[in-house]
Amino acid sequence: MQTVQTDRLVKFLTVLATSFALLTAAPSAVATEQHPVGSSAQTASTAADTWQAPLSTRGRYIVDAQGRRFRLKAANWDGAQGSWTGSGSAADPANHHAGQDSYGIPLGLDRAPLPELLADFRELGINSVRLPFSNEMIHTTTPVPDTAVAANPQLRGKTPLEVYDAVVTALTDDGFAVILNNHTSTSRWCCGIDGNERWNSSQSTGQWADDWVFMARRYKADPRVVGADLYNEVRRDVLDDPNWGLGDEHDWYAAAQLAADRILTEANPDLLIVVEGINWTGLPVDGLPHDRPTLTPVRTLSHTLVDAHKLVYSAHFYGYTGPRHSGATGVGETHDPRYQDLTRDQLYQVLGDQAFFVTTEGQHYTAPVWVSEFGVGANETGAAARTWFGNITDYFADHDTDFAYWPLVGWEGHDDWALLRYDTAGHRYGILDQDDWRASAWNHLMTAASRTGDIPQVPVWRMLATDHGDAVESLRVRAGGDWDSGAYKAVCPDGLRLIGLSHTGGRGLCTDTTGGDLRAAGNTQTVVTDERNVPAGGDWAGGYTKLQCPAGQFLIGYSRRGERVSAALCAPARVPLGATGRTVWFDRSDNRPSDGAGGDFAEGHYKGQCAADEYAAGIAFTTRLGSSPGPAALLCSPLRA
Repeated sequence: MQTVQTDRLVKFLTVLATSFALLTAAPSAVATEQHPVGSSAQTASTAADTWQAPLSTRGRYIVDAQGRRFRLKAANWDGAQGSWTGSGSAADPANHHAGQDSYGIPLGLDRAPLPELLADFRELGINSVRLPFSNEMIHTTTPVPDTAVAANPQLRGKTPLEVYDAVVTALTDDGFAVILNNHTSTSRWCCGIDGNERWNSSQSTGQWADDWVFMARRYKADPRVVGADLYNEVRRDVLDDPNWGLGDEHDWYAAAQLAADRILTEANPDLLIVVEGINWTGLPVDGLPHDRPTLTPVRTLSHTLVDAHKLVYSAHFYGYTGPRHSGATGVGETHDPRYQDLTRDQLYQVLGDQAFFVTTEGQHYTAPVWVSEFGVGANETGAAARTWFGNITDYFADHDTDFAYWPLVGWEGHDDWALLRYDTAGHRYGILDQDDWRASAWNHLMTAASRTGDIPQVPVWRMLATDHGDAVESLRVRAGGDWDSGAYKAVCPDGLRLIGLSHTGGRGLCTDTTGGDLRAAGNTQTVVTDERNVPAGGDWAGGYTKLQCPAGQFLIGYSRRGERVSAALCAPARVPLGATGRTVWFDRSDNRPSDGAGGDFAEGHYKGQCAADEYAAGIAFTTRLGSSPGPAALLCSPLRA
């Protein structure tokens, strides 16, 4: 969630530093998601639709276990991440977001029984719920007060985590998909300078990943718990920016990779892994660098998980924020346009540039994009905000977008952004009322044409990056241990083959295009460190050292020591492979297929790539003085004998 009100942003040091603090505040306090009103919403009750877990991805789409499209039509049921604003007594509701003390559990359990809440959710037409939590919630052992669950007495005496358990079970039993969302570290309303800026602001990266393994294991037996949304709105703290790929303690790219692979290997291999872009960097002061990167870094550095079909990227959009606007008003406000200040065409261009380029098929970064937060208030009267809401819901409708509105539940008279609001007697208000201005835009989004049914398999392209360490994404290779100790190693996920390398920078490209999963059964593999497999008369790179796979095997990985090639990793094929080959040189320029399949997997470096109907059978490099010892050529051979 993003925090919007300036009076809640932390002031620090001097007046200048005060404005700096506001840089990190992504206006969050009030974002909510709408749902269709009337018969269109009711007939769109997708929670009742048949779908089969687990979920996975095919190109830009999320699919169920039968390969059928599953579009996330979701809302955020907040509260378990904390609602205290960080000032004054936490026991006073006035010091909680919108005056709503959530007691660290999902909102509304004091006002309506769970069955009634779920019935209302289904009337909205949603099929899934993003369910925030804090790390503090996981470890809290004090039961929630009885008043927090007044309408659900069966939850009395339970800890916040046990209440969260009950909510998860109720949702999934009723047919909803649940995406767990690590929203905050401490149970405090986010998203200014509050100790929740990064996944490791209030804890170590190791502790954070441990908590994720714990949560993923906790719900492993519930197949409708379908996803792990790793962390909410990563942003700057007082002194430092998060980054995407620098390899330090603030590297969100690396932290997400670590947690994702641990979840999939140690806890639950069925979960979708949701990685949100970076929400804010820099200081929100005119003339000083500041930005909302969102998913733009993915163009040049994308994630490759141990399961190539589990990655979903995520971004948040609110009208009062902007491409370079923190959303603050007053102190800390810059003159950059907000999203609601953009024309329809400008907004569409920005959405594509910041996030939706990721849905382009056939790239190393191709993945579904889930806008897991957006919204506007029912009491909003501003023309710009209202127009923005219509424009962005039109965009989502036109682009068949996966989405989640913020928030789902609130208190009547407190949070007018909530789709559903309940008073102390349990009476319901909100988007299902006929006088809510958001209804027409929401109904358009919910009822617009959407791709359904079977989604065909598409070629997968994935980047390997050894910038700061290993990138061994094959479970079969991991099972065999360290195959080149002391070197940086990279291996394609199971089912993919190596098809491209960069001359410098240690990048690789994996795919299953044309040939599908080539690898034979079993875990046999060959580490190649010399030229013993180069046949007599088969010098395909004269004067260069050639690491060539044995006959009938293909490249799945490589290793390096510094820039120097260290070894090639080969695996036997399940089908006969072509034995002839051609040399693809790339030490002096790019040498890739003209169709650009896979995209630029090593921006700023020379790179080479075999054709879609070929496999890589060898790597050539030189140790000649004055030359780069990185890969200089690939031996590319036909997939079929």
